[in-house]
Amino acid sequence: MPPRFPWGGVTVYQQKRVIVKVLRSLLAVVLVASCSLDMRPSTPPDGSVAASPSAPATNTASPAASPSAPEFVLPSLPTGPETAIRLALDWTPNTDHTGFFVARAKGWYAQAGIDLRILPYATATPETLLAAHQAECGISFQDSMTFAVAAGADIVSVAAILQRTASAIGVLADSSIQRPRDLDGKTYGSFNYPNEVPTLKAVIQADGGKGEFKVAGLDSAAYEALYSKRVDFTIPFTAWEGVEAEQRGIKLRYFQFADYGFPDFYQVVLACDREWLDTDPDGARRFIAATVAGFSYAATKPDDAAAILVAENPGAFDANKELPRASQEFLVRGGYLLDASGRFGSQTLERWQGYSDFLYREGLLADGNGKPLTKPLDYARLFTNDFLP
Repeated sequence: MPPRFPWGGVTVYQQKRVIVKVLRSLLAVVLVASCSLDMRPSTPPDGSVAASPSAPATNTASPAASPSAPEFVLPSLPTGPETAIRLALDWTPNTDHTGFFVARAKGWYAQAGIDLRILPYATATPETLLAAHQAECGISFQDSMTFAVAAGADIVSVAAILQRTASAIGVLADSSIQRPRDLDGKTYGSFNYPNEVPTLKAVIQADGGKGEFKVAGLDSAAYEALYSKRVDFTIPFTAWEGVEAEQRGIKLRYFQFADYGFPDFYQVVLACDREWLDTDPDGARRFIAATVAGFSYAATKPDDAAAILVAENPGAFDANKELPRASQEFLVRGGYLLDASGRFGSQTLERWQGYSDFLYREGLLADGNGKPLTKPLDYARLFTNDFLP
């Protein structure tokens, strides 16, 4: 499977341009299917990045073990008339999607009366499809959601798939770079997202550096460029490319954004069309209940869940059949899937406001005409926990 971008799928710039076009064409019922989009941002609001001189660097992709997960017990699923739901993927199948495939393979969607139709990623991102009512739900990201809503899309996050970001600044473990301020003067392998440089500057400056470095636009080639020492640092998605690097014997050192005062965020979320939620709240609750069961299973039985992911997607992982299992175990050990109480999907206003307001303060949010927002969004409308079981 192709390497994944650490912020999602395609560039924020592409996403914003397409979202605006789609929103302008909704009245004409035109789906812009020939363009790719995905939103990403990154930069700190005034005073949001505090120096953290003693913050440690992580020398491996494997997170510290979290408390052992409880045994999985299938909850009683709500039932109802058959409801067809289209789920738009953001990328080729991977461990961000495991719970959906588990719930489908186990028959939990069928039990809840849900006919799940998984739309493979093509040219239009989930946010575009949701805004055009061409899918009921899709895989999104906190930054993507924020960009889309700012541009006028009436979509909302109904569950956090990852409770925090799984991306980090990565350097080779044998390099002289021991902390973010050592990145001054070095070369960054960029994915060409508008948020990358501001984010990196904020983290470097929080560690006492100047935030001055060179940028090489490489997209997904940035990973191999780091491994071959053609660039000095990049931003791997540690739960996939980081795990894969470890499998290849490539040792990396990581600097976690949150260790340097940068607001953490829900890197991956389940977003839905608000109009659909309002029209069929019962169907939405049944779909989300079965989805929560699938991800809760993945959080307690990672090896079994990864095996289901592979079996449900023949040929998708032939190049590395061990990667899904290793990635799923990484997510479980690192506590990415469940909140502090052991619950899947919950979201807080504090986290949504912290990061999304950071995007606003950096001037990265634009309306449907491409003009910068002059006032912050109502962050409470970006998410809801009302449909969680």
